[in-house]
Amino acid sequence: MKKDKRETFQYTLFRWAEELDALSRTQDLLGCYEQAMELFPDDEVICNSMGEHLFRMGFRDEAAGYFRKAVKLNPDFSDAKENFYRVANWLVERWHFIMLNDTKRNTIYNAAIQKAVCLGSKSVLDIGAGTGILSMFAKKAGAHSVYACELSKTMFELACDVVAANKMEAGIQLLHMKSLDIEIPKHIPERVSLVVTETVDAGLFGEGIVESLIHAWEHLLLQPKTKGENGNCEKYGKVIPASAVIFGMAVECAEIRRHHRVGIKDVAGICLPTNVKFQSPAYSSVDAEETVEPYTTEKMSRVPGGYLALTECFEIMTVDFNNLQELKSLATKKPDKIGIPVIKEGVLDAIVVWFELQLDDEHSLSTSPSEETCWEQAVYPVHDLADYWIKPGDQVMMEVSCQDCYLRIQSISVFSSDHEMDVGTSFTKSKDLLSLGNEAELCSALANLQTSTPDSAEQICVLESTEIALLNNVPYHEGFKTAMRKVLSSLTPEKLGQAMDTQCQNNEINCGSGQNDSEPFYVLDVSEGFSVLPIIAGALGQVKPYSSVEKDQHRITLDLISEANHFPKETLEFWLKHVEDESAVLQRPKSDKLWSIIILDVIEPSGLIQQEIMEKAAISRCLLQSGGKIFPQYVLMFGLLVESQTLVEESAVQGAERTLGFNIAPFINQFQVPIRVFLDLSSLPCIPLSQPVELLRLDLMTPYLNTSNREVKVRICKSGQVTAIPFWYHMYLDDEIMLDTSSEASHWKQAAVVLDHPFRVEMGDELVLHVQHHKSNVSITVKQ
Repeated sequence: MKKDKRETFQYTLFRWAEELDALSRTQDLLGCYEQAMELFPDDEVICNSMGEHLFRMGFRDEAAGYFRKAVKLNPDFSDAKENFYRVANWLVERWHFIMLNDTKRNTIYNAAIQKAVCLGSKSVLDIGAGTGILSMFAKKAGAHSVYACELSKTMFELACDVVAANKMEAGIQLLHMKSLDIEIPKHIPERVSLVVTETVDAGLFGEGIVESLIHAWEHLLLQPKTKGENGNCEKYGKVIPASAVIFGMAVECAEIRRHHRVGIKDVAGICLPTNVKFQSPAYSSVDAEETVEPYTTEKMSRVPGGYLALTECFEIMTVDFNNLQELKSLATKKPDKIGIPVIKEGVLDAIVVWFELQLDDEHSLSTSPSEETCWEQAVYPVHDLADYWIKPGDQVMMEVSCQDCYLRIQSISVFSSDHEMDVGTSFTKSKDLLSLGNEAELCSALANLQTSTPDSAEQICVLESTEIALLNNVPYHEGFKTAMRKVLSSLTPEKLGQAMDTQCQNNEINCGSGQNDSEPFYVLDVSEGFSVLPIIAGALGQVKPYSSVEKDQHRITLDLISEANHFPKETLEFWLKHVEDESAVLQRPKSDKLWSIIILDVIEPSGLIQQEIMEKAAISRCLLQSGGKIFPQYVLMFGLLVESQTLVEESAVQGAERTLGFNIAPFINQFQVPIRVFLDLSSLPCIPLSQPVELLRLDLMTPYLNTSNREVKVRICKSGQVTAIPFWYHMYLDDEIMLDTSSEASHWKQAAVVLDHPFRVEMGDELVLHVQHHKSNVSITVKQ
């Protein structure tokens, strides 16, 4: 078919698909695309569009297949590449690459499996097989029957390819299912003598190992060998890993603190009221109705600014995976109370947790922050203390349990050497406290605790950790306040001056007082997530600010902040209540009015450019009054060349040597993504090989200044191997006010392009970087 006719067909197909989508006629939409694919099986545009619809419907595995096919049909098709990279991060999580590159971990698991098989455990079930590496260890060790189950469709298909490539498909039976759904003899012929698994997360229990092993012992494994019993291991069941010991340590860490506790009472002159309580999702209340992961994770050896240990490392609990009764009792057991002596003074920010996995009596793996390991640690941020400062002589108290198959550390409090007790709000069981110290002292503390009733009007506001870090970001809010004031002053200098004078005299916000006779300035904040910028704007005089927050909890919180700062009622408006179609957020405030300021989110917290930001800027420019501004007005992207083995190993499996000779790399590396996100450049192990250079300009106000495709010269200042190009941004609210996304206070992380083929450079060399920006995707290639 001729090109113009094909394009007409594509256009008609896409418009019809949009109509069907709007009418929720999903089956018709999919049928429409299937017919189009029969007509044009090699059309990458139709293929990519099909993938986009499937992804929106939640069919990520299927969407990935279409994106991958589109990229194969046309490797230069930017839309499909960007879509595939985004979905690849969902389907094959980055830790798969890191773990497969961990030779020490692979070697120890291999040795433990080999020993068990040699001792007679000849029938093996691998639970949560991933790429199938543990199954292949078992088969190579001489197991007669190996079964492997994997729930993820993508990982199951990947394991099939890997097992076939290593010529083991006849000896390993792969099952695309949960281990909890395996039945004998329907799926496997009989009970097995060995279960191998690594379904553990940073908090040990978070991937469901307890539930899956209880089921395995009851339905899939042979009976365990009793103590002192001799005999062939083939007749008994056992699990690798055999057991685990969980450890913890109380730490001071400014980076954890700024992401999990709002540490300021005033944001650019806006008071945060005491009846609003901000919490991060990792906050774990005893009475929480939902099962939420009660911790976050960090690679503590790489946390920006480091950390200070305030206690010795202490044992939290042990668990025997070969003891069914112990596994069953974990979920029902009452919380254990632990008291840990403080050895250093400092701010109590978190309890950091790791574990030692005993694979058998000879082989073990530790996830300690002091070990060179592929593992991160679980972090339990501390909340609700009146005073976080602790000192030697104090004791950190906590309750630990394994509820909802998560390790929970709750009721963190401090028993002070000065006989004062600082108790978290969830710590209310008086009888449980008496074992903690002198009974009389504790009774006195409890009497005080129980007579103080919480404020009935207290509003809980749960924010993502990046939103808390943003609220703590003082330069960000001060910068916006100054830039907005400058724009509003330039529009009507005398009016704004009066408003600011009035505000200073009254020492309170009084927007609109005495100025109701004239039109306000309209300010729209369409940045994503929780933002107090509309309230800061409203404090600058006769301003009608609009917030685009979606969550009711966030709207209530913003109303309470407005009230505490004496805003007249209805000053702050929630824009989405006025917009019929949420996909068309950018429109006039009123049919005959235009915006004075529009605030756009240009950079994602991950370090990438927001999707379709230039399209949003183009619409925004049409909605501004004369002299109005978009914030930021322009963004400069900076980068530098580095040598970083860490980035290489976190992006792709480095050959068969790391996986002990098994051919896995070519298969999993199909899902490698050229850009690594959520990086902390300040603590990333790397050697800079050049000075930072400007890579790109995104101008939201003056589009002809944009450089979405350019070549940049870079001079090498240190000899080495170029492996990656980390990048970050300077966001200019105007020519004088700049926000740096790599600064210490920044809530943004950085990203990096990781090169497929690292190369050697010498000091004094000059390279040319070819930089392209398409939607939110930045590609950087090096011309040597």
